[in-house]
Amino acid sequence: MNEKFIYKYPITDYIFIAIGAAIMALGIGVFLVDARVVPGGASGLAMSIHYISKGSIPVGMAIWSINVPLFIWGYKELGKTFGKRTFFGFTLNSFFIDFFRGDIPYMRFMRLQDTEVIKDLYEHDFLFLILIGAVLLGVGLGVIFKFRGTTAGSDIVASIMQKRFGIKPGQAIMLIDFFVIGLAGIIIQVNGLSPNKPALSLTLYAFLLLFVSSKLIDVIIDGFDYARSATIISDKYQEIGEAILQELSRGATAIKTRGLYRNIDREMIYTIITQKEISKLTEIIKRIDPTAFVIISNVHEVLGEGFRRRI
Repeated sequence: MNEKFIYKYPITDYIFIAIGAAIMALGIGVFLVDARVVPGGASGLAMSIHYISKGSIPVGMAIWSINVPLFIWGYKELGKTFGKRTFFGFTLNSFFIDFFRGDIPYMRFMRLQDTEVIKDLYEHDFLFLILIGAVLLGVGLGVIFKFRGTTAGSDIVASIMQKRFGIKPGQAIMLIDFFVIGLAGIIIQVNGLSPNKPALSLTLYAFLLLFVSSKLIDVIIDGFDYARSATIISDKYQEIGEAILQELSRGATAIKTRGLYRNIDREMIYTIITQKEISKLTEIIKRIDPTAFVIISNVHEVLGEGFRRRI
């Protein structure tokens, strides 16, 4: 979709965030909750609470209850980084999970998890059931991220850990997910919540789920061109360069140039970013120098810290 259209009509962001939240909710609420395979993060923690409460606490309500204090904490620690889109994203995701599962008053007729197809997959093709859940989860999250949204949870904790301890967000999210998946496995084992499959098997399924969904998120966000190069020409090159280093945690190179039109010497900023970071970079530039000249190009491969190698 044309990015100019998105910025001119931001309502499109919210529409697609809502669609992503619904797709993600289908994956979690219909395919994963009753299978006892947790996706990590706030969703996995909420599912663990749901299991401990013997189902009396709906998953969506638990996710929302976990995310609200995290959202407030993130707002205090990080300012407006987690704003309206974040609250909108995790609220809708929580609503749709309970809606599809029939846990909202007067909506018990939904209960998509009780349909014959889901029951048949659960009994005869458990792996395929988990893979469908992973695909829906990854696609839903990818759509949300692509349109500058988030579902809070581990994203907020990871950003705060980066600010306070210098831990990279990707590493922090991985640590959080591993902890939540391990905790859920222990809860399932101790409480005997999965009579059909050992808790360790479900934990291994959860790691497979994490791998598949994360790859799909990359595909949705990055497409075929997973990185971008940005060339920025501005009289405020020093401020823009510092903002890239501080706010994006990306490296940048200053190249000495001379503008022929005004015949002045200045430095041009060159940096490599991911597709997900384009909107934040353009916001930074617009804030510092709305008249800056910016060129963003596709990059086929980047070898170096902060970027994954193409396979």
